[in-house]
Amino acid sequence: MDILTIDSIEKIDEVAREFIKIMGNRKVYAFNGKMGAGKTTFIKAICESMGVQETINSPTFSIVNEYEAKNGHVIYHFDCYRINKIQEALDFGADEYLNSGNFCFIEWAENIAPLLPDSITNVNIEEITNGTRKIEIV
Repeated sequence: MDILTIDSIEKIDEVAREFIKIMGNRKVYAFNGKMGAGKTTFIKAICESMGVQETINSPTFSIVNEYEAKNGHVIYHFDCYRINKIQEALDFGADEYLNSGNFCFIEWAENIAPLLPDSITNVNIEEITNGTRKIEIV
């Protein structure tokens, strides 16, 4: 387990770069935390640090956004908040994305739990104080 701390929004890019250094060969990540914990903001910082040039925003309505990192790696960013049944995830091809070998950053992963690989890495984000976040990578 690794623990990172974001002391302020000004430090988020620095922490994102630290996160990338410890990613290793892992590809599928569940970003967990309460509403407003900073999941989307941290994923955006990670993608930017990986060299994504496109606009990075929450896929709340599209459910999944696809980005390309500077090195050509594909990143899928999921927001499964609105998924109510596994069939909905299967209908948009979630299982294919998850098994693609590409990076998958998933918000509200618990809504598609039966589809998640055993090798998933959990990234737990918790607000410690106003503006400070603890990032626990399990």
